[in-house]
Amino acid sequence: MNRPAVRDFALLLARFIVGVVFIARGYQHWVGTGMSETAQQFAQAGVPQPRLVAYVAGSVELIGGAMLIIGLLTTIIAGLMAVMVLVAGYFIHLPHGFFAEDGGLEYPLILAVLLGLIFVFGAGRASMDRVLVDG
Repeated sequence: MNRPAVRDFALLLARFIVGVVFIARGYQHWVGTGMSETAQQFAQAGVPQPRLVAYVAGSVELIGGAMLIIGLLTTIIAGLMAVMVLVAGYFIHLPHGFFAEDGGLEYPLILAVLLGLIFVFGAGRASMDRVLVDG
């Protein structure tokens, strides 16, 4: 089935859901948990430069999530965020096994696959990328 409208809707839906998830995670790091606690958690997990990584991760999650939703610089953002999720999977989730309820790799793998699909297929027609390219 090669229906561009269906593909574009699926990409829009994926961008929206993943974007909302990342905005919520970034907000949690910045406001909910706070950057000091987030950095402490990263340090306990063995993340190098945990304070810097906490600020970078929280910022990329907030800004990148918003950019995914509107479809701006989508492939760059999706690629960057996929790498970030895989690194988090290695440091934070891998020691806890596979299943999400145990804090394992299940959840970051799903996010990484969705981000990979967005990276490969782009933002679709309902995006700022399309508006800026087509004028």
